[in-house]
Amino acid sequence: MPLFLEKLLAIIRWQDVLDILLNRFILFRLYIILRGTRLFLVVVFIFVLLIFQQIVSISSMILTHTVLQGIAALTAIGVLIVFRYEIRSLFQAKGIKDILWHVSTKPIVTPVEIIAGSVYQLARKRIGALIVLPGRQPVDAAIQNSVSWNGEVSREMIESIFWPDNPVHDGAAVIQGNQINRVAAILPLTERSDLPMRFGTRHRAAIGLTERSDALVLVVSEERGEVSLAHMGQVETVKDAAQLEKRLRQHTGMASDSSRRATNERRSAAIAFGLSLLVVSSVWYSYSLGFVRSLTTVEVPIEFVKRDTRLEIIESSSTSVRIQLSGSLQLINRLDPSQIKVRFDLSKAVAGRNSLTITEDDIILPPGASLKKVEPSSIDIMVDTIGQKRLPVQVDWTGTLPPGILVRSVRLDPETVEVTGGQLLLNEMDTIYTAKVPVDELQESGEQRVALALVPASLRLAPGQENSILITYTVRPHQLSTSP
Repeated sequence: MPLFLEKLLAIIRWQDVLDILLNRFILFRLYIILRGTRLFLVVVFIFVLLIFQQIVSISSMILTHTVLQGIAALTAIGVLIVFRYEIRSLFQAKGIKDILWHVSTKPIVTPVEIIAGSVYQLARKRIGALIVLPGRQPVDAAIQNSVSWNGEVSREMIESIFWPDNPVHDGAAVIQGNQINRVAAILPLTERSDLPMRFGTRHRAAIGLTERSDALVLVVSEERGEVSLAHMGQVETVKDAAQLEKRLRQHTGMASDSSRRATNERRSAAIAFGLSLLVVSSVWYSYSLGFVRSLTTVEVPIEFVKRDTRLEIIESSSTSVRIQLSGSLQLINRLDPSQIKVRFDLSKAVAGRNSLTITEDDIILPPGASLKKVEPSSIDIMVDTIGQKRLPVQVDWTGTLPPGILVRSVRLDPETVEVTGGQLLLNEMDTIYTAKVPVDELQESGEQRVALALVPASLRLAPGQENSILITYTVRPHQLSTSP
């Protein structure tokens, strides 16, 4: 097996496989949704920019990397601002199934014969009309005040929409596939000043929309009874229905053989599927393994797990270890120390001193990181069985009594306490002290509550006992002797 493959199989986890597949799915769905639109090219540009940015980062070109970061961020913001309506329209026009799963391989069937015949019938009757046939780019953002229609395309339907007595006849009708989606649509007017004087509002609206999208717009002039076609900001007069049919077939993609187009669509989708997997896998590899390796040292606390509840850790030669890691530059720069764990299994520990050697099995590392060195390489811990012992309490007095003052009596409540801890430690103890109590300011009898000093920290009081005692003391003046 090649060394590269062995290295890859050694570090890859099921989470990494899931990560790759999920991001491949997202990238592939973005291609399916955005292909054929202006937004697709912008997204491709941003993606290429990000790849170039990574190459610059690997080459340690700090200034260029910073500049490219700013350009990528500004480009992303610009896309959201400039294409906000296209993005909204694109996702509004698609259902959840279309966004998550559907891959269209069938051409849109548009009844071009019916549309062409209807348009020339309107022209002969000198009835004005404006019909929009969107391309791949959505037109909803450029259209205002439209009325939802959702009727099937027919000659009767088209003629009734533009009949002068119909309230919606002045606006444009939008045809998508074999459906009239919207009517009474208000299109944006072009701002060009070089148009012929014979072009009225309908022609200027048709040009305005085609300047903002790849839609094709049909215009029927009621004054001249002629049919015009607007596309990509240009207008041409169509002489007859046969010529119009030909242009409509070209626009809708029906001029070529449908089965061949469907095959090409499936082939393109399959290529995009494979490329998305290759791209995502490459990006994952660059971040997980990296082209440039770096080192770092991290201080990690030791965790003891699976300890017998009857045993107590009395002493440890170290509470943390220093771990030196190797990984990609991206990984090291974004490393979170909380991702690293050092855990010792104490299920086989016995009472007394235990020597534990630190192995890779005891260390949890983030994906892509490899262990270089551990200090110390082993630790010693003292483990003891847990026992209880009742110990007398003794006050830890500190300081010096004021001149002329004597302590007559001291009473403790309670006088003894039950302590829990390692049995070996308890066997060596014969008393337990309070926290330090200063006597420098004792002038009169009184009482005070003082906490117990549980030393070492592994000691604790038995359940039901307070961690403090009440000291009641009596003092009296003392006559100091004087020299004769």
